[in-house]
Amino acid sequence: MRRSVSSRPPVPPGARAALRWLGTALVLLTLAGCDDLPFPKDPPMPEVPLLRWYVFAEPSGAFAAAAERCSQQPEETFRVELVALPADADQQREQLVRRLAARDSDIDIIGMDVIWTPEFAAAGWILPWTGRLAEQVRAGRLAAAVQSASFGERLWAAPFTTNTQLLWYRTDRVSTPPTTWQQMLDLAESLGAGAIQAQGERYEGLTVLFTSLLASAGGAVLDESGTRVALPDEPTRTALGVMQRLASFPAADTSLATDREDQARLAFETGAPSFMINYTYVWPSAQRNAPEVAANMGWARWPAVVEGRPSRVTIGGINLGVGAWSRHPQLAFRAAACIASEDNQRLAAERGGLPPTIAALYDDARVRDTFPFADLLRETLQDAVQRARSPLYNDVSLAISRTLHPMRDIDPQHDVARLRAVLGRALRSEGLL
Repeated sequence: MRRSVSSRPPVPPGARAALRWLGTALVLLTLAGCDDLPFPKDPPMPEVPLLRWYVFAEPSGAFAAAAERCSQQPEETFRVELVALPADADQQREQLVRRLAARDSDIDIIGMDVIWTPEFAAAGWILPWTGRLAEQVRAGRLAAAVQSASFGERLWAAPFTTNTQLLWYRTDRVSTPPTTWQQMLDLAESLGAGAIQAQGERYEGLTVLFTSLLASAGGAVLDESGTRVALPDEPTRTALGVMQRLASFPAADTSLATDREDQARLAFETGAPSFMINYTYVWPSAQRNAPEVAANMGWARWPAVVEGRPSRVTIGGINLGVGAWSRHPQLAFRAAACIASEDNQRLAAERGGLPPTIAALYDDARVRDTFPFADLLRETLQDAVQRARSPLYNDVSLAISRTLHPMRDIDPQHDVARLRAVLGRALRSEGLL
């Protein structure tokens, strides 16, 4: 017998509400899966491009602050994130070379040591700066800093920070700083063992010392083309003679053969040495760590090698390159230009003690507070010399440091020919070191 509709059991009121809710939910779920809805979909949230800046782990926070500043510009749509590289420059280069050779698109901006420009440019690992941005990052910069960022008549990086060595001395022991290496060595003998702190380990610092001595004597490692060995006889013998005497005279530091910049700094901060060849970071370090030493710490131009000829010291620093395989190269150029701007160079000077590449900042009151020797530093940088300008610089530097270490074994009369031979092999990529 068929049951009539009226005979069905009544649906409780709560069940009716639940059914209505379930029906509405099913409709909404069905509509959510449709692409042709009668009302527009919300547009996707725009993703701000992330630019990764590979640079050494700068301890003061100045680089991180510059990245944050540039990320917050109202007219830009990118975010800069730091990727810390090791403190050691050789390890920095090793990590970058491996990534760049593998065409790593994660590298947008590179904090480049000034000696990497020819190698990275020739390998096609960085992009050249052109047009308005190139003019912007050249404007007002120290000529030597711009030269360090250039290769083959093109600009390959934005000059950001720079540096060079000065002579530091104890004003309570030395009334007038020596103007030549000969004077300093003679004076050091009367002051006792370890009187002079310098860099003598077998590494880039030894190449820097030789290059500065050679340039101050009127010579160069390579010719202007960067493809042939120069090493003129007299200047090279003179430079080698200074190195040999520095390592073997009675007041020589017994640890010279294993000393780098930081070992020299720490030794000077003990108060025992009277002279030190080193970069400008030693000034804020002494103020912080050894105020009694800083109170008697003077500065002077790096000593001349030939009396009457001003010294010429190698330039250091960090330039900003754009990785060749960056996903956002145009944004990376704009971000790098922002990081290298006047405000951020001032910040790097104040917080990190890193000298600026913009010449006018050496007259800035805040920069001069940080660097009371600002005039001397600018003068030295205006005469600065570049290290050998070759894509094979790494091999050139290794050839120099391995041939001239330890300095006490240098024979100025015979090592000129020996040095020419190993540099020739390095330039031909023979017998890689």
